[in-house]
Parts: sequence; structure tokens; C-alpha cells
Amino acid sequence: MKTRKILLNENEIPEKWYNIVADMPNKPLPPLNPGTLEPIGPEALAPLFPMELIKQEVTNEKWVDIPDEVRHLYSIWRPTPMFRAYGLEKALDTPAKIYYKYEGVSPSGSHKPNTALPQAYYSKQEGIKKITTETGAGQWGSALAFACNLFDIECEVYMVRLSYDHKPYRKIMMNTWGAKVLPSPSNATAVGRKILAQDPNTTGSLGIAISEAIEVAAASEDTKYALGSVLNHVKLHQTIIGQEAIKQMEKAGDMPDIVIAPFGGGSNFAGLAFPFLRLNFEEGKNIRCIASEPTSCPKLTRGVFRYDFGDTAGMTPLLPMYTLGHQFIPAPIHAGGLRYHGAGVIVSQLLRDNLIEARAHDNLEVFEAGVLFAKSEGIIPAPEATHGIATVIAEAKKCKEEGVSKTILFNLCGHGNFDMKAYEDYFAGNIVKHELSEEEIQASIALLDTPEIPE
Repeated sequence: MKTRKILLNENEIPEKWYNIVADMPNKPLPPLNPGTLEPIGPEALAPLFPMELIKQEVTNEKWVDIPDEVRHLYSIWRPTPMFRAYGLEKALDTPAKIYYKYEGVSPSGSHKPNTALPQAYYSKQEGIKKITTETGAGQWGSALAFACNLFDIECEVYMVRLSYDHKPYRKIMMNTWGAKVLPSPSNATAVGRKILAQDPNTTGSLGIAISEAIEVAAASEDTKYALGSVLNHVKLHQTIIGQEAIKQMEKAGDMPDIVIAPFGGGSNFAGLAFPFLRLNFEEGKNIRCIASEPTSCPKLTRGVFRYDFGDTAGMTPLLPMYTLGHQFIPAPIHAGGLRYHGAGVIVSQLLRDNLIEARAHDNLEVFEAGVLFAKSEGIIPAPEATHGIATVIAEAKKCKEEGVSKTILFNLCGHGNFDMKAYEDYFAGNIVKHELSEEEIQASIALLDTPEIPE
């Protein structure tokens, strides 16, 4: 009988996070003060983040110790399992070997607690009483609610209105762990009230929700803000995924030729891919790492590389990123975690240097991929995860066409058990192919008045 599951034991949970910046041939450009256009220092981040997270945000150290208490709490669900996808291989009739790292076994059902726990831990260490945040699909909000509950910290979540309406059980999950959840844009902030006055029927965006959460955090000394993706320290925490995956691939006597993960702001992709990129840097391996995004929000594949704000209202520093423009409002696709206008700084630099690849898939294609995966492997994937699966299928079909066997590893970042509305719409024929026109992209980018970056 073929072995499907590759496990590690609790003692094999990594003791350090991996910081890819130490190995990058071209370091990321610095964030800028939007007023002076001068590089900002760590002190500019102090109103929003605990100092230990700020240190991690700017460090060039290659390895960062995981606190013992965090590592102990990781053991609630880590190490996560890896599976050989024999069912999917058979369904595709491909010579490729397909593996997936399954992050859906966490308490909140996704990879997001990997960073929620340390963010709550460092906040508690500094005496913070409350954390605000945004959430797209609800996975980050539920992860932070879970973590804040463990450390007895108040949690306030601004949930993108589209997901707030479509995913009520994500809201209830957050409420169960004690979090307050508001639909974004909301009447609780000046930013939210302004946007609602302009468009009372807006479906919202991650950029708007970030602005609301930052506004609340900046107004109180005992409140901090937590981000679930994009920033360097978030990607750092997520590298626990790829480090475990390397050990599991070694146990399987294999190593991937291709590593794939969905892409919203970068934490999902970074978590799996960065440790494998380390093998490229250190050992001269040639592992292809592909980020999968929606054609409805294609910042990596069709955006521009320039300085932009991380939020809609322009309250963050200017970050060097691939972006569609911070005023871009994505189409109301079900993959709420991927509806973000920009890409994280580190991932953007890696893409600019051609060290990683990006692929975009349309709304209909990804649900076809998700249903095929559910039928062949038994797990219903989150809509975000289906984008990675669509790229896996494309690469596996290419292997068949070329008559070559390659090993593919992807991150099944979360289950879709709270996303049945999305699948209901798919089976009812209400999900259609959607791709942004060039005119729409250029109109959004034309609104940018932020610094351009020379080639």
C-alpha cells in the first residue's frame, strides 16, 4: 500500500524562523516617509507594532529564535502533515509526483496562526491590552482572535464587507474566541464613514480595512495593530511551513522541482517557498517557486513595481512593491484573502530579480481545480488555495505533454469548510470567468502620485 502521509514528531518543530533577506542578492528598497520621501527608521513603526516585531521587520540576521512559549503553543497543531496526492496524480494521468503541505489542521483552519501567535505573544510581553486588524476571507481574523484569546488580549477585527456578508460562520468563530468583528467599511472610523458616504454599497477591500484598523490602533497607547501578510516579520514567522516541508521531503526521499503557493500579500507563498529558495542560494539548487494569484487582482503578473501605500487611505509608509494602485477595489471574488492591491516588499524584489515566478488564474478555472482536488483527495480547499491547485494542474499537465516526471509541492493553506457559499455559487453557475481589462488596470495605476522606481 502506498504511504500518503508524511509526518514529523513534535521535537522536529523548527527552533528558528528563516529570514530570506540575509541571502537575497539585492536587498529590498527601504520604506519611505510619504511626506519627506526619506527612508524611515524603526521609530516610525513604534505607534503600531511592538518593538520586538519592529526589530524582526528590519533585521538582516539569517535566523531568528522562536520563543519557547510560542514553540510550545505551535505544538497544538504543528508539525502539520504532508501528503502525496496520489488521487490527483491519477485524475490528471500525469507522470509528475505531487505533494501538498496541509495547513488546514490548525485551530482556525489555515496557516495564519503561524504568525498570529508570535504577534500576540510579543504584544503581551510589552503590556498591550488590545490589537486591531483587518481580515479578507476571515482566516487571518479568526487566527488572531484565537491567539489573542490565549494571551488575554482584546481583539477588534475589521472584516471586508463582502466576506462579512458571505461568510457569517467566520465571524461567529472570531466571536467565539472573544473578538469584536465589524464589517468594513464601517461607521466606527473616519475612514470608513468617508468611504460609505461615497459608496454606501461598496463591497470593501483589504486596503480599506487596513486603514480602519490602523486608525483605531494609532489613537490609543495601549493598542497595537497586527497585519496578517505583506510585512517582513509576517513572512518570517510563516517560514516554519517550508522548514518542516524540507524535512518531510527528505523523509520521502524526494525534493521538489517546483514549489507553488497562492498569493495575496505574500505570507502563504513566503512560508512555503522561502526555505526552498534558501536551498537555491546556499546549495545551487534550481527549484522553481511560483506564486498563484487571481486574474481579478493580478498585481504580480500585470501590476507595476513602484512605491505605494499599503492601505487605501494612505496611512502607511510608502513601500516598494508590485501594485495595482492603493485605490484599486478588486472585483467581489470569493477568494477574499487574495483581494489585495499590492505585494509584499520581499516578494516584489524577488520577482523583479527573476528569482521567483507568478501565474494568474481566472475565477472559474480555480473552482474547477478546487472541485477536482476535493473529489480526488477528499479535502475541500479554501477558495484562496484553489489558485495554487490550478497552477499545480497546469504544471502537471505540462509534464504529461512533455513526457517528463517532475516533483511538485504546493501549500494547501486552508480548508474550505466555512466557504460553502462560494461552492454553492459555483455549482449554481453563478461564478463566471473574470479578468481585468488593460484599461481598468491603467486607470487605477494612473491615480498613483507616489515615487516611481527606475529600472
